[in-house]
Amino acid sequence: MSGFAAFLAKEFTEIRRTWRIWVVPGILIFVGLTSPVLAKLTPALIGSITAGQPGFVIEIPDPVPADAVAQWVKNLTQMVLIAEIVAAAGLVSGERRRGTTILVLTKPVSRDAFVLAKWVSEMALVTVATLVAAAGCYLVTLAVFGTAPLGLFVETTALWLVLAAFFDALVFALSVWTGSTAAAAGIGIGGYFLVSALTVWAPARAMTPAGLLVAVTAAPSGQGFPVTFALPVTLVLTAGLLLLAVALFRRQEL
Repeated sequence: MSGFAAFLAKEFTEIRRTWRIWVVPGILIFVGLTSPVLAKLTPALIGSITAGQPGFVIEIPDPVPADAVAQWVKNLTQMVLIAEIVAAAGLVSGERRRGTTILVLTKPVSRDAFVLAKWVSEMALVTVATLVAAAGCYLVTLAVFGTAPLGLFVETTALWLVLAAFFDALVFALSVWTGSTAAAAGIGIGGYFLVSALTVWAPARAMTPAGLLVAVTAAPSGQGFPVTFALPVTLVLTAGLLLLAVALFRRQEL
């Protein structure tokens, strides 16, 4: 896999100098800082909406620190994950469309290194941004509620990162296969909704990435969900999708 380190360094430079440093990291930091505030204000907001409406009463318990984690997780598994799927969809196909792929591969950079360096750089960006956002969310929760469940933040954020790695690998394989950013993004979002739908089927919850989605969303409410099989299966699927992306890219004409 010649040229991996050099091409990875090029990807990190590109991240610093292009939109990639702002879009998903910006969304992550925004939801990290606002999730605790939204969790704290939601009961008051709903109460103000229903006030003065006779016979219409919604009883909402007082917010607790776990509600901040629940809001953080909700934003991660919905808004941020879909944004990441869209952002990752063009990292291979976009470069091919611009014609720079051929130029890169005339250098001592193998096709394997090209695909894997792009995935590693994207996951490095997402991981660092997620950890910064999670730390911000923890600190704001501490300021708003006076206490914050550190272990719960660590658990849910770590599981979400595994999900993000899986969907990034899926979108990379789709991007190589279709050669289209729009198609990869569209099918990738379809895959996200499929995984979400599988959360209602017990065998899928136990043995597929759907189990990680259940575990992440259930943790803030104290309803632990085992990921004994779902976690290793997701990791294996992630590796398999990356190998598929590499294999497809080896056989394509540029």
